[in-house]
Amino acid sequence: MTEHRLVSLDAFRGATIAAMILVNDPGSWAHVYAPLRHAEWHGWTFTDLIFPFFLFIVGVAIVFAFSKRLKENVPKKTLYKKIIRRTIILFALGLFLNGFPYFNLSSLRIMGVLQRIAVCYFFASVIFLHCGKKGRWFWAISLLFVYWALMAWYPTPGIGAGVLEKGRNFAAYVDNLFLKGHLWSVTKTWDPEGFVSTLPAISTTLFGVLAGGLIRSQKSHLEKIVEMFLWGNLAVWIGVIWDKFLPINKSIWTSSYAVFTAGMALIVLAFCYYLIDYKHKQKWAKPFVVYGTNAITVYVLSGILAKLLYLIKFQTASGETITLKGWLYTTLFASWLSPINASLAFAVIFVLVLLGVSWILFAKRIFIKI
Repeated sequence: MTEHRLVSLDAFRGATIAAMILVNDPGSWAHVYAPLRHAEWHGWTFTDLIFPFFLFIVGVAIVFAFSKRLKENVPKKTLYKKIIRRTIILFALGLFLNGFPYFNLSSLRIMGVLQRIAVCYFFASVIFLHCGKKGRWFWAISLLFVYWALMAWYPTPGIGAGVLEKGRNFAAYVDNLFLKGHLWSVTKTWDPEGFVSTLPAISTTLFGVLAGGLIRSQKSHLEKIVEMFLWGNLAVWIGVIWDKFLPINKSIWTSSYAVFTAGMALIVLAFCYYLIDYKHKQKWAKPFVVYGTNAITVYVLSGILAKLLYLIKFQTASGETITLKGWLYTTLFASWLSPINASLAFAVIFVLVLLGVSWILFAKRIFIKI
């Protein structure tokens, strides 16, 4: 580990972005392996770990981004400018992806993945700058319990208290109150990245901040690794127990889900830290490191490319109109693989193409800062 770069964090970030792109871009949504789909409602799959992993990573990165500057007595005013600038850029990129290519403002989805990252980054950064370790723990836990109280006991108008059904819960009520007409197009009545469910997502990011503080501590490598494994397993078990009272649910980012996935993220980070920064076995992780050094750039490119593959259309010899994605999928994959394996193969190639782009940027030492 160096002061400037935690290689295991880059690898973890890159693997997470690669997984995010993999699950977002199957050849056909009708043919997807179960682990590569989100849970229907309560419960979790591999796919449901990806977004909280990224927010957790954002939290760890906050510590490394600001600790040195604080030690050098850089004015907080200067740091706030950086925080606000990055928050605005991330949120704007999310709006851009939501609107591309038609930008119909009357129905433009306001929230989204990058928007949630922006909001969580902002609040976690502010808390990091103004609170010590105890304060960060206080905010992380308090937000979880405030959210639990709102979802379980607030008498939501027209719904009642404690209802956790699709589109019928406190979070969905607030989304409809403030975002009606600008919600996720798949549901139109609620948003998985809505306002209220961002509260526990901030906690997810703060757990990353706490992990970053542990990694930057004066403890030995082995002490850090053991603590990460212990805390990670404890969080997983707390999440499992909490699930009995408040189900693990990604779509409404329940408090049990936030704790459970933070625990899983800490275990994975401990594993990466052990292999890469302690044992210095880095060759296997090089593709993920390459992905991780331009993670947001690659994610935005993947969103643009995915939409272009649907937008570009042409006629076949038989006169049928087909999208470029449909043609590529049918010709290169579905023509010789089973539907579900063809769909997976398309997603894997999509990930590899973007890895190629990432590798070019990495080789040229181009790291696009957001």
